[in-house]
Amino acid sequence: MKQSRTIAELKSSKYRPCSVKDEMRNNLIHHIQKGEKLFPGIIGYDQTVIPSIINAILAKHDILLLGLRGQAKSRLVRALPLLLDEFIPIIKGCEINDNPFHPVCKRCIELVHTQGDDVEIEWIDRNSRFSEKLATPDVTMADLIGDIDPIKAATQRLHYAHEGVIHYGIIPRTNRGIFAINELPDLQPRIQVGLFNILEEKDIQIRGFNIRIPIDVMIVFTANPEDYTNRGNLITPLKDRIDSQIITHYPKTLEDAIAITQQEAWISRNSHDVRMPHYIREIIEQIGFEARRSEFVDQKSGVSARLAISAMENIISNAERRSLYAGETVIFPRISDLPSALPAVTGKVELVLEGELEGSLKVGKALMGKAVRSVFEKYFPNPLERKIRSNKSGEDRSEYQPIVHWFESGNKIELGDDMPFQEYCSALEKVKGLRELVLKYMPAVKEDPYALATTMEFVLDALHQYSKIAKDEIQHVTVYKDLVGSIFQQHEESFEEK
Repeated sequence: MKQSRTIAELKSSKYRPCSVKDEMRNNLIHHIQKGEKLFPGIIGYDQTVIPSIINAILAKHDILLLGLRGQAKSRLVRALPLLLDEFIPIIKGCEINDNPFHPVCKRCIELVHTQGDDVEIEWIDRNSRFSEKLATPDVTMADLIGDIDPIKAATQRLHYAHEGVIHYGIIPRTNRGIFAINELPDLQPRIQVGLFNILEEKDIQIRGFNIRIPIDVMIVFTANPEDYTNRGNLITPLKDRIDSQIITHYPKTLEDAIAITQQEAWISRNSHDVRMPHYIREIIEQIGFEARRSEFVDQKSGVSARLAISAMENIISNAERRSLYAGETVIFPRISDLPSALPAVTGKVELVLEGELEGSLKVGKALMGKAVRSVFEKYFPNPLERKIRSNKSGEDRSEYQPIVHWFESGNKIELGDDMPFQEYCSALEKVKGLRELVLKYMPAVKEDPYALATTMEFVLDALHQYSKIAKDEIQHVTVYKDLVGSIFQQHEESFEEK
């Protein structure tokens, strides 16, 4: 379609402008009727948040997205411009995107009055019609609405009472578009009051000017409920003027969480072949799930989805470092790589007093241990419950007994996270009954030696989490050994120290 260059051409093209909320509503209906996917890249909200957003847009509402950190609030906001028209016409050079048929700023009104339908127009794309502002305590009304510009007054020789001296803020400059304010409670209460008129009367007032400039804008706010008491306050009259408040949430299933991390994390590494068993992905995500119900973690602050993303990248990087030193071409994360994710875990959780007393590293390791236990039960029998009948003696014994007995006999293995694969594999093969157990319950790993070896370590770590064998972590080396012998050794060392 050829774009008009003047108001006369625009009129002859039969173009009919509409408000931004009507425009979004019409485009949303069109997308739904065509069966197109709304909000690409948003995972886990199809049955919860997205229907609420659709309802709000159909109702032509301003929106408040309320949720804890790392719940894709900003991503949702930045997806909204996809519902705008690809291009719209404005009067050329207008600071506030004036509608050519109904200008509201003094410059454009005078221009149309003097030049009529010969006034030039230009077309702006949908991305130019979206603005966002991070609410901070230093944000002023001049930033949002506008103020008098003395430099403009001096250069253009205008009196301070002339409307031409106005420097418009970010909201008027987003006229006929979408404006987003992130972390709304951080905005000072007196500034929040300044938003009343925009939401209720749809116009702005600047300083002492006796003018009311109508603004066509959809406003979207984001807020963290914890901010209401810790960092700021969302004043009740402003909240009352926001039409729809939509609650966001963390992924409800491991599958959704895995899909989010797969989408967001940097996984591919140059020419190396990156492989990862599904259960390690599950363990990484389960760490976040465990943190969100841990008594040591401040649940009001939330546990961001970025925890799993950063943890995934750290674990792959640790495996990559090992492959570089060993000269291997395959990057295959192991259970012994999990501690490399601790910086991601400790940096993403806020601890309560009990957690601070325990220490962030200890809490992080405990969360990893619980995650290993939880995922292990999906693939293997519970070491504390399942029994099998011995054919020889007739006594009940655990399927894990051969493995545990091997360690009880005084054996141990050491696994370093920098171990070359062959050395790592040979160490695990020493454990009697370990390979057979893995192939019994996960026969598919037989075709991949990397998967087989890592799954064998998975079993050992789970047995430690179920207190069947002991595990010591010394720097980057993990030692698996007999549990009872380890307890006696600790007592002896403690006695010698006394």
